[in-house]
Amino acid sequence: MTRSNEQHGKNRQSIERLSIGKIVGAHGLRGEVRLRIWSHFPERIPKLAYVYIEDEPTPRKLRRARIQGEIALLALEGIETREAAEELQGRVVRIDLAQAAPLGEDEYYHFQLIGLRVRDEQGILLGELVEILETGANDVYVVQTAHGELLLPALQSVILSIDLDAGEMIVRPPLYYDEEDDEGG
Repeated sequence: MTRSNEQHGKNRQSIERLSIGKIVGAHGLRGEVRLRIWSHFPERIPKLAYVYIEDEPTPRKLRRARIQGEIALLALEGIETREAAEELQGRVVRIDLAQAAPLGEDEYYHFQLIGLRVRDEQGILLGELVEILETGANDVYVVQTAHGELLLPALQSVILSIDLDAGEMIVRPPLYYDEEDDEGG
């Protein structure tokens, strides 16, 4: 199982912050911002002590936060007016990795998996994991191979092991019926 975090373009080993949402506008006159929530754990947002706006080196104290459906209303240190809040529209809000919800056994953040080498059970290199599609039922891993893309459902019967230290994933690709293979009799 994986958890999204919109960090796909960065090296797995260098991630220090996770994206939890994007500011979509201002709320009220006192500088609150409306955050479109990306986090799988929105209930944790009001408990955060601080957040980062984009790649700011210094965190901003989270004075208060409340959840309204898929939106969080945030009051941030240093943002006191509606105009200041409006200037943040479109910016991504991040948290330190240490503030993230602990994951269960066999759970990973997407950034930990993107870039893994993918091998089959015999050790043959199939390609590299380049994207994770969230389909609802289960994630689908997109593996770039020498022959195109290979789509693998994120199921225990298909994803046999993940070794982050080794930088690879061992898989058992599902077999597909190929009509051309059946034409000879």
